[in-house]
Amino acid sequence: MLEVHHFDIDIGQNKVMLNQEDARRMGLNAGDRVRVRAKGAAITALLDTTKQMVNVGQLGLFTEAYAELRSPKEADVMPAPRPASLYYIKSIMDGKKLSEEQIRNIVQDIVDNNLSDVELSAYVTASYIHNLDAEQTEWLTKAMIATGDRIHFDTHPVMDKHSIGGVPGNKVSLLVVPIVAAAGLLIPKTSSRAITGAGGTADLMEILAPVEFTADEIKEITESVGGVIAWGGATNIAPADDKLIRAEYALSVDPYSQMLASIMAKKGAVGADAVVIDMPVGPGTKLPTTESGRILAKDLIDLGQRLGIRVEAAMTFGGSPVGRTVGPALEIKEALTVLENKGGPNSLREKSLALAGILLEMGGIVGRGDGPNAAEQILTSGKALAKLKQIIEAQGGDPKVSSDDIQVGQYYEDILSPTAGYIVAFYNKRIVEIARLAGAPADKTAGVIITKKMGESVKAGEPLMTIYSSCEWDLQSAVKDAKRSVPIVVEGMLLERYPRVMEI
Repeated sequence: MLEVHHFDIDIGQNKVMLNQEDARRMGLNAGDRVRVRAKGAAITALLDTTKQMVNVGQLGLFTEAYAELRSPKEADVMPAPRPASLYYIKSIMDGKKLSEEQIRNIVQDIVDNNLSDVELSAYVTASYIHNLDAEQTEWLTKAMIATGDRIHFDTHPVMDKHSIGGVPGNKVSLLVVPIVAAAGLLIPKTSSRAITGAGGTADLMEILAPVEFTADEIKEITESVGGVIAWGGATNIAPADDKLIRAEYALSVDPYSQMLASIMAKKGAVGADAVVIDMPVGPGTKLPTTESGRILAKDLIDLGQRLGIRVEAAMTFGGSPVGRTVGPALEIKEALTVLENKGGPNSLREKSLALAGILLEMGGIVGRGDGPNAAEQILTSGKALAKLKQIIEAQGGDPKVSSDDIQVGQYYEDILSPTAGYIVAFYNKRIVEIARLAGAPADKTAGVIITKKMGESVKAGEPLMTIYSSCEWDLQSAVKDAKRSVPIVVEGMLLERYPRVMEI
């Protein structure tokens, strides 16, 4: 028996640590799997070794392993076999087709933290190189659904909406959800936080109300008021997805079959009967051409049919931000302005009405082609705003909130146009980079207001955008970067100069 040394550190998987002398004596190496037994409990864990962090005769347990072993004082360690899923991952590398059971085993090992970071990266890389076919993608999606919590509603149809991303300021869920719920349909919207963006839907909604709920709580809120806007990462819905996304982000890859499964697994897990997929198309997005959009739409619709979910895809313009704001508080303020019928950008209003209209048609509220008008009536009548306030209250927020109550960064500076002309292009990724430099999404008051949009005229010295932050240093960093390479292009504007350094 070894004396247990507890490291109070969350690392996201079962990991234990031995002194190198003990590991050598047992014939173990760093990265090996071990079976750890304590009084009344046992786990399989990944081994790390050290010269100093634990002494000879000690076993270091990180938080997850320590909790599963019920806080032991002593434990035994012995070698454990490698999981079969590693051999299945090797089969993907060799271009072989897996069975449904083999894919299920891989997903279960991902959920159970039985794969190391290196092994998980191997799976993501293999899937990227050898894309899974339609049948394997179906099995992957079903496995991702089955290995987490599921929501089963008694009332149908259940609607949902998803955006594949790639365009900043895409705050339309804040309008779509209350419009659809106000029409009498259920729409349990689970959303993400920003990974590379300036604010995910969950980051925005968190300004208005708490967003972290269990699957049972999401069901209860949705059945109570018709809709919810929650952070999916707080649930155990399709838990393999979040682990895979982290590995994909580290590798800067997005396997196509995994993307399809990721989208549809979360829709299937919340019990959706019908889903509209927002697919922004244009330079700088994930879908640079309409043809690439059509291919993705066909594959999503096909996967939906295999899962018993009706899917419709809507290709939308992704060449510039949705609305005029990028950053949590600024986007919330803009969305509330539209819901309050106080104006607001046409791009946000029309896109939201189009997507909500499709869901109203899919839900049988109106006939095909009548959805946008029905959605507009719900918006202009004030029913959508009233429904959002019900959702805010049901999630524990203040239903009396208005656009005037939303505070934005106290420090701000304009980025001026270097020349006169018309706006001819946007660099969406640069706008997001500038908003993040200003502090978004961690600083919810930080972000960008775009004062000039595509096709609008501008005079030399007029503002193209305004950057906001709660931190003066962050603001100056963002301003410096924006002036170095302005992300909004005016016709005739000098974009770059070569050579960058004068040659003497």
